Amino acid sequence: MELRTLRSRRKSSFWGQIIPYLPYVFQSGVAVVLLILCIVFSAWYTSFLQALPPDLPIRWIMLLLLGPLTVYSGFRTYVQPADVIFLLPQESKMKQYLSPAYFSGVIYKLLGLYLVTIVAWPMYIRTGEATVPLWAMLLVLLLLKVLSAYGAWQELRIATSRARNGYRLLRWCFILLMLAAWIWLPDWWKSLLFMLLLSANYILALRFPMKHAVPWDSLIANEKAGAARTMMILGWFVEIPAEGQKVVRRRWLSMAGNRIPWKQGTSYRYLLTKTFVRSELLGIITRLGLLGMLVLYWTGDSWLGAAVYVFFLFMIGTQLSTLRYVHRDSPAASYYPIMQGVRIKEVIRLITRMLLILAVILWLPLLEASAAGSESALLFSIGGLAAGLLLVLVLRSNWNRKWSELEEDE
Repeated sequence: MELRTLRSRRKSSFWGQIIPYLPYVFQSGVAVVLLILCIVFSAWYTSFLQALPPDLPIRWIMLLLLGPLTVYSGFRTYVQPADVIFLLPQESKMKQYLSPAYFSGVIYKLLGLYLVTIVAWPMYIRTGEATVPLWAMLLVLLLLKVLSAYGAWQELRIATSRARNGYRLLRWCFILLMLAAWIWLPDWWKSLLFMLLLSANYILALRFPMKHAVPWDSLIANEKAGAARTMMILGWFVEIPAEGQKVVRRRWLSMAGNRIPWKQGTSYRYLLTKTFVRSELLGIITRLGLLGMLVLYWTGDSWLGAAVYVFFLFMIGTQLSTLRYVHRDSPAASYYPIMQGVRIKEVIRLITRMLLILAVILWLPLLEASAAGSESALLFSIGGLAAGLLLVLVLRSNWNRKWSELEEDE
């Protein structure tokens, strides 16, 4: 069998397992919610464009919106652990297998980047800071995206994890610096010259570390993490165990959970806390919280700010609800003296505490906007906090009732 055909069959097999669950996703009301959000965002964005603040930091906004989307690169190769044995004799021909993963990884992420650029472009134009046409911005973003994808692909091949992390940091710095130069410098030819010099130095720097011809271990680990991420998203709507998620080493949070009493009744709380600290879910919650605070900073002095506050709190709660599937089918839970019936109780306890803390943190931009605004802004801020706390209590009650029934059925 040809390698390109093998990858195509694996891709079809994987998505063949996902597609049957999509009707359940739409039946849950996510399509209606997305449509309502699009309508609300369109109305708010139109009014925002009609009354732009004179001191709007548009360059920083464009960098924050486009920078992470330009740098981020990921690839779905559908590589399996058995390939280390069965495909190793064809390692010299693996380019046929891996090249579609590289191009699809660039194209799909480029579409999202272009969508955000086109949406933000009217705001960029109305401030008078845009010095280049839209087509030139899209072309530069394409070149930077290809360069970032090339760097990410080379990082996968680097032999040592320390060098891999260092070059990942280097890629973020170089791409963000080139994008900032394109946004800030008034003369486009100076920006292009600066970007060309940085690109040449970056490509040259990628030649120094030792690399594998085919990074089997990195490809297998990334593929497991990508598949687990997809299943975790489906787990928001359907009963699907999210397994094989990537474990992230966070030494600065290693003390979390150490103060939990060392006894049988709190053993699962200890295990759950340690797992949450080292999971990808913590990074997702952090990024979602920062994005929410940024949006609330812009919309905190109106009723829309309170609505956005409740929406982001609901989204974070939805993300945290995936903790219910942690160690449900894993043998790791059998290593701890876990008492019967405490698993759901500890999951709801941790989620509720996290939501209450995040409810206060997300409320801070609303409080700041109300302090500098009118009396109505203060009412919107207090009302938003009350609605957020009520949402946490409603979610807790719903999880407690629903998950307890499901646990009894299991």
